[in-house]
Amino acid sequence: MQILDDDSAVMTKTRELCETIAKDSDYQSLLGKVEAFLANDEARLSYQSVHERGQELNQKQQAGLELAETEIHEFETARESLLANPIASEFLQAQQSLETLQMAISKHVGMTLELGRVPTAEDFAQANGGGCCGGNEAEGGGGG
Repeated sequence: MQILDDDSAVMTKTRELCETIAKDSDYQSLLGKVEAFLANDEARLSYQSVHERGQELNQKQQAGLELAETEIHEFETARESLLANPIASEFLQAQQSLETLQMAISKHVGMTLELGRVPTAEDFAQANGGGCCGGNEAEGGGGG
C-alpha cells in the first residue's frame, strides 16, 4: 500500500505530527512528571500496591462476594496516602492527560478516515450525540 510507504505524504505528515508532539512544552512537562514518578521507588511501589489491591477488591466484587468494611477502609487509606504524594499525584494527572491527548488524536484521524475529509466541530458534536437524527441527510444519514 503506497500510502504507508515511508516517503509518502501521509507518513511524512505523521512524522511531523509526532515531532510536533514530542517538542511541545506541555507534552514535555507531562513526560517529566512520568519520568519523576518512574525514578521514585516509594511512589512507584505505593502506586503498584494500591493498583493491585484495587484489582483484588474489584475481582472479589465481580465474583459476587461482599467487601468487608475493613478492606474498603484499608484500600481508601492507601489510596489517600498515594494521592497525598505529589509525585504520584502528578503522575496520575499526567497519565490521564496523555490518555486524553491520545484519544483526541485518534478520534480526529478516525473521523477523517470515516468521512474522507477533515472533520468539523459539527462532525464532532454529532459524533458525541449532538445530532438529532443519526446523521446529515446530504451525507446519507437518517433524516427524521
